[in-house]
Amino acid sequence: QAQLVESGGGLVQAGGSLRLSCAASAPTFSGYEMGWFRQAPGKERQFVARINYGSVTRYADSVKGRFTISRDNARKTVHLQMNSLKPDDTAVYYCAADQFSERPPSARFWGQGTQVTISS
Repeated sequence: QAQLVESGGGLVQAGGSLRLSCAASAPTFSGYEMGWFRQAPGKERQFVARINYGSVTRYADSVKGRFTISRDNARKTVHLQMNSLKPDDTAVYYCAADQFSERPPSARFWGQGTQVTISS
């Protein structure tokens, strides 16, 4: 079992940056693939970024070049550095772990979500 707790969301202006963090309580964290999804109001949840146990990463086209996912296995945390933020990035961001599927979006474990709001 794993529990995931996100932090770092907030309100920023377009062009700004935010860093999301996800703290995991899981005995086998280093073996989990970790990642982020997001869900905007009235829209389906969508894949954002993922990182496997070997720190190989993958990004949605919409965030490639602007977002960076990283992990710290010793601290059992995953981070999402978000730069050059746009109003379209406004959403609730969810941390997820293990058994990923990008489409349809699914994972074995989910956090409660953190709100990110980008003002124009």
